[in-house]
Amino acid sequence: MAAGDRNGGPIRMAVRLAESLLELGRFDPQDIVGRYLRWWRAGAFDTGPVSGRALELMAAGMSPSEASAQVHREFGGKTAGCNPAHRSSALAMLASLADDDLPLCAITEARLTHHDPLAGDVAAAVTVLCRALIRGVAWESAVQRSAEGRQAQTSEALLSGQEGPGTNGGFAPEVLRAAVYFVGSCSSFSEALERSVLFAGPANYCPVLVGAIGGARWGSSAIPAPALAHVDILPRVETCAHRLAAGWVVVQPHRG
Repeated sequence: MAAGDRNGGPIRMAVRLAESLLELGRFDPQDIVGRYLRWWRAGAFDTGPVSGRALELMAAGMSPSEASAQVHREFGGKTAGCNPAHRSSALAMLASLADDDLPLCAITEARLTHHDPLAGDVAAAVTVLCRALIRGVAWESAVQRSAEGRQAQTSEALLSGQEGPGTNGGFAPEVLRAAVYFVGSCSSFSEALERSVLFAGPANYCPVLVGAIGGARWGSSAIPAPALAHVDILPRVETCAHRLAAGWVVVQPHRG
């Protein structure tokens, strides 16, 4: 994800989510939103307009549910952005979170800032897709699995993503479609990331997901060092990644 995030905000939110998961060993929305708020008060950037406004309202005393509902009204119901999908991939890496619990965790986490259920539904699809790929499921089967039980727009984005990238806006299903297209149509992490960056432009919506999903598909060893040269919090990211990855190590019994 860090390789794909060229603007810096999504990875900072994902790191805070990951650190909460690691320190508590479980998904705790209250702890996560507290970390987001501390980041906000310290000068957060590149949050996206929806998360930024929600955190502003929470910093002024609103609860997350009140703040996200207020932002939904202020934005005329247009709060199905991609920020929750960007940051939620860390959930897929916590081995102690059961596969069946991932969708609800992602939906709950998304609602901390984004009131539209579609934002959480796309985040759920991303976490399921990443978890399936981490488990070694073949690409086509993993995409099919992530589409199961999802809203129509999310499923369509996943399944039509093989036909082309669509548009490069920040609407969550559009970002998902583009990411699935690039990861699914390329033969390597580097190719997928490079093509997605050219497609996305300065807003850089889909490369963040391409990084996360591509990393789950091809593994961290497929990410060349130059792809991470822009990441100014790389040691913090690597610490989280290595600790989360360690949770998947299965100790084989000694056979003498």
